[in-house]
Amino acid sequence: MSQQAQSATTGQQAPPRLGPRPLPLHLMAAGLTWASSKSGLPLWNSGSLPWKGDLAERAESLRRDLRQSLNGTDPVIFAAAVDAEVARRLKDLAAGIEAYRHHPYRRDLADPPVLWQEGSCRLLDYGAIPEAKAGGPTVLVVPSLINRAYVLDLTAQRSLLRWLARQGVRPLLLDWGGPGDEERGFTLTDYIAGRLERALDVLRAETGEPPLVLGYCMGGLLALGLALRRQDELAGLVLLATPWDFHAENAPHCRLAAASLPLVAPILDLTGEMPVDLLQALFASLDPHLVVRKFLAFGRLDPTSAKARDFVALEDWLNDGVPLAAAVARECLGRWYGENATAAGRWRIAGAAVDPGRLRLPTLAVIPAQDRIVPPASAAALANAIAGAERIMPAAGHIGMVVSAQAEAAVWRPLLSWITAQAKRAD
Repeated sequence: MSQQAQSATTGQQAPPRLGPRPLPLHLMAAGLTWASSKSGLPLWNSGSLPWKGDLAERAESLRRDLRQSLNGTDPVIFAAAVDAEVARRLKDLAAGIEAYRHHPYRRDLADPPVLWQEGSCRLLDYGAIPEAKAGGPTVLVVPSLINRAYVLDLTAQRSLLRWLARQGVRPLLLDWGGPGDEERGFTLTDYIAGRLERALDVLRAETGEPPLVLGYCMGGLLALGLALRRQDELAGLVLLATPWDFHAENAPHCRLAAASLPLVAPILDLTGEMPVDLLQALFASLDPHLVVRKFLAFGRLDPTSAKARDFVALEDWLNDGVPLAAAVARECLGRWYGENATAAGRWRIAGAAVDPGRLRLPTLAVIPAQDRIVPPASAAALANAIAGAERIMPAAGHIGMVVSAQAEAAVWRPLLSWITAQAKRAD
């Protein structure tokens, strides 16, 4: 459960919001970019600002258009207008951030019953919530280790798991929690061949039937590792936005992420984990101005609107991250991102290669066409490697596929149809 949810449940005052994290990085990105408008203006006016490649022609065209539109405007007046615009944007950004930090929304969904717990990990049974409809197939849901699991149960209106439960599916969410003293020494083998397999054992003993397993993002890779080790005890595999070819579409960025390992090694050695803000900084590097754009737009919303509430709910989740165990961080950044060990066939769990070509389970790959975190080509590479894998490509993003207003029609219903079809086939 998140800190926000805990406070709402206990009646205690909610802790102050920390986001958007890491705040100094986002403020610096905005400030330096907008300040460069002023510092670059003399070079722009003189035509001596250097541009590379195809940008040179586009920049010259823009400069001509600007000169024409200014039509002899005093350069001093124009420079003052640039200063005013920079100040306005900085003020609007600060207002958007403050509006978020003081928004009254707090997540208040109570967790479903815990079927099993070990260390920081809990298996949450959404088939036991009051609105659940019994009798349908069981699905073991595996989220990422990096973010909190409740993105799949974000709000009462934006909960994939509660929606599935109301349709008769029994979802059980493996909430990894943050790494405690024991988990800080974990590798991916410890998570997959240890915690995840023991959760499956408990579930099999409780139901007597093979469940489907569903993995989201990094959780899809964990689910794949489980599926290859326990094929005979599973009914099928669902992969939601799961990366495989990490160098597809954005190899330079992946190598850059791997190159950060030597820089953060002292922190990993000292604390046994990669801190949340470092992980957030790596994600921010995909689009350094995404947070700036989001909070400028949020500042223009009616704070009482459903759109504002949904924004705050999602941002609270994004900023409620968990650290990553040091060995897992090294494997993910160094092996997955740096060496592309997954697609190269060099990723191993408990000494055995993770080879999707050996998988014989019915498999569905959901590949969001607008995903910027896991490029579609990266996820498609995994679907291509699994014989007979079905796929859908919704017009959605990485997070929007599970929480947006369009998610039910684009993803949830096709997913339910596939799960139901597998259950009928098993009967």
